[in-house]
Amino acid sequence: MKKLSVLQNLEQQKVVAVIRTDSVAQAIKVADACIAGGMKQIELTYSIPNVENAVEQLQTDYQDDSEVTIGVGTVLDAYTARQAIFAGASFIVGPSFDADTAKLCNLYQVPYFPGCLTVTEVKEAMEAGADIVKIFPGSNISPGFIKAVHGPVPQANMMPTGGVSLDNIQEWLKNGAIVVGVGGNLVAPAKEGNYQKITELAKEYMAKAREVSI
Repeated sequence: MKKLSVLQNLEQQKVVAVIRTDSVAQAIKVADACIAGGMKQIELTYSIPNVENAVEQLQTDYQDDSEVTIGVGTVLDAYTARQAIFAGASFIVGPSFDADTAKLCNLYQVPYFPGCLTVTEVKEAMEAGADIVKIFPGSNISPGFIKAVHGPVPQANMMPTGGVSLDNIQEWLKNGAIVVGVGGNLVAPAKEGNYQKITELAKEYMAKAREVSI
C-alpha cells in the first residue's frame, strides 16, 4: 500500500523539506539540491505558481528512488487537494484543519497532515483520520509542547513546522516529534542561486536527525 510506504519514509527520515519558491523551475532545483543532500521528503507549497507541474516532473525524475516522497502543502480545501493528488502528490499538508479535505484524502488513501496548535485541534484532526498532525506555527511554541501533548494523547503523531532550525531540530525530535518540517532557512540560499549551499544544509539537518535516531 502506497500510503503505508509514504508514512514509513517520513518516520524513518524524520525531516521534510518545505519548499516555497517563485517558480516551478526554481522549486525543482531546490528539491534536487535537498535530495542530493539526503533530504528526500519534499513538500512543495501551493504558493508556487503551477506547482502541479513541479510535482509531476519530480515524480518522473525520482520514480526509481523509493525513498523520495513528493507532497504538496499550503492546501486549504478539498478542491486544491484533489488537484494535487491527481498531479501525483503523495501526501497533503495544510496550515489548518479542513474536514472536507480529510474526507477526500481518506477516500484516495493519501496521508493528510493538517495544521493545528491546540490539543483540541489535534484531537479533532486525529478523529478525522489525520495520520500526522502538523504543529504550526512551531515558532509560537517550544519543543516541550510535543512532550506535553503526549501526556494525555500519547498516540498523537506530530510534525512541527515553522521555527525548526539546525540549533533545535534535535530538541524537537527528542521531545517526541515523529518528523519535522524545515523551510525558510533551508531554502533561503536559492535567492542567490546557491543550490550547493542547500545541499550542504540538507546534509547537516539529516545528520542531526540521524543522531537522535541512534
